[in-house]
Amino acid sequence: MIQVKEFVDSDSSLAANKANEFLATIKEEQFISISYGTLLKSKPDKSEYQRGAILVVYKTLDNTKD
Repeated sequence: MIQVKEFVDSDSSLAANKANEFLATIKEEQFISISYGTLLKSKPDKSEYQRGAILVVYKTLDNTKD
């Protein structure tokens, strides 16, 4: 099965760090692709700040055989 896992910057963690931690847990043959983007978040005082977002597309391991 194909899965997508999303990682978004937060006040306490970076998306890149979390994505790297996840990638270390999957096998190379499970990896399909990775995409990176940024988004602007608005504060009540009308200022903006940027957040990064990473999508990892991967295959789950199928342990069942027909």
